[in-house]
Amino acid sequence: MQVPAPVEYERAASVDDALALLERHGPEARLIAGGHSLLPMMKLRLARPTVLVDINDLSGLGYVRVDQNELCIGAMTRHRDLLDSALAAEHFAIMRDAERVIADPIVRNRGTVGGSLCQADPSEDLSAVFSAVKARAVIRSASGVRSVPLDEFFQGPYTTAVGPAEMLIEVRVPIKPGSGSAYEKVERRAGDWAVAAAGACLWLEGRRIREAGLGLTAVGADHFHAAEAEASLVGSEPSDDTFRVAADLAARHSNPISDQRGPEDYKRHLIAELSLRALRRAAARAAGEEG
Repeated sequence: MQVPAPVEYERAASVDDALALLERHGPEARLIAGGHSLLPMMKLRLARPTVLVDINDLSGLGYVRVDQNELCIGAMTRHRDLLDSALAAEHFAIMRDAERVIADPIVRNRGTVGGSLCQADPSEDLSAVFSAVKARAVIRSASGVRSVPLDEFFQGPYTTAVGPAEMLIEVRVPIKPGSGSAYEKVERRAGDWAVAAAGACLWLEGRRIREAGLGLTAVGADHFHAAEAEASLVGSEPSDDTFRVAADLAARHSNPISDQRGPEDYKRHLIAELSLRALRRAAARAAGEEG
C-alpha cells in the first residue's frame, strides 16, 4: 500500500489566513482543496510537502459570474459547478464539453478549477481549455494581486507562476463577440486521462477569423497550446482547408511521447484529427449553427 510521507495539517479560515500560513511554513507548504491531483503524487512520494493548508472553508472563492465583459471563475469552483453553469456554457461551450469528460462524478464533486490549473499536470484537461480561450490567472499574495496570461502561467510540467506564498484566486476570460469553442478528447476509458485532446476557440468577424486559440493536452505542447497553428488561422476564412493546415501545424509542433496510452505516431495522428474536429465545431458554434 502506498502511503504519503508524514505531513502537518493546517485549516485556513480565509484567503488572508491561507496566505499567512503559507508565509509562515515556507516553500514546502502546499494548499489542498479537492486533493485529487496532489494526494496521488504524495502517495507515490513524487510530492513531499511538509505542511498541507486546507482551503475548503474558503467558499467565497467558488463562483461563476460575469464582471465587465469577462467570465470570472473562482479558484474554489468545483468541476461539478462549472459543468452545471449555464453562464459558462452560454459564453464558452468548451468548458461544458471538457467537464463532461473529466474523471468521474466523485472527482467532479470535490475537485476544483484552481487545483487543476495549479497542478499543471501535462495531461490536465482544463489547462488546454483555459489556454484556448485566452484566460488570465489572478494570483494573490500578502503584498497584492497580479494578473498573468495563461501563456505565462504554465512554466513547465507541474510548474506554474504561483510563488511559494501566493495563491490562485480567480480565472478571468474575456467575452468577445463572434466566439465559438469546442473540446475533443480521446481516452482509453471513460474518465481516464487523455491519450490526446484539443480545445479550440475562434472569434469571427464577418467571413474571417479575427482571433484563434488552440489548446492541447497530453501531447507535450508548450504552455498547453499550439501557437503556430493559432497564428495560421488569424485572418483566414473558417474553412476546412484552413483548419487542416492548422491541425497539421498543431501535430508537427507538439512533442508526444510513446507510453502505455499509445505510440508517438498515433498521438500525432490524434492531435491532427482532434484539432480539426474542435475547429469545425468551434466555427459552427461561432456562426450559430450548433448549440
